[in-house]
Amino acid sequence: MHSFLINLSRQRRYWAILVLIGIALEAAALYYQYVLDEWPCVLCIHVRILVLAFVLIGVLALFCTASTSLMRLFHGLNTLIMGWLVERSWQVLAVERGWVFGDCDMELGMPAWFALDKWLPSVFEVQTACGYTPLIFLQISMAEALLVISVGLMIMSAALFVTSWQE
Repeated sequence: MHSFLINLSRQRRYWAILVLIGIALEAAALYYQYVLDEWPCVLCIHVRILVLAFVLIGVLALFCTASTSLMRLFHGLNTLIMGWLVERSWQVLAVERGWVFGDCDMELGMPAWFALDKWLPSVFEVQTACGYTPLIFLQISMAEALLVISVGLMIMSAALFVTSWQE
């Protein structure tokens, strides 16, 4: 298993799969928004931004697999993003279940120089308050599925980051 992780940390295959997972997650979110009329809250948009971030890192990493230093950097950045994705996913579930009560307003909270909600409102505009995610399969809510997926991605990312430092 250890040698498998070391090899995977150096290959384009991992990054290509990660990009495809990110595209699938974004496509599913847009399907729920535009086909099923399930509008996104601010936490959902934060998740979309983090998914976009790991897709962009994956695309960059696809072209830099020859550089060990850049691979380590990309694995490190990806692990940070996945950690943040786990936190946002937990927050979505916690608000949905009533475990936490927080501020969930209609403002994305991004600085003016990073106004994704203004540049691409069809994808990044907050359109509803937090507190509900739709059921997606067998009484599993989108928040529950998202947390499981993000934890899995975090574990894989952290494992590959650690092994990227081993020769």
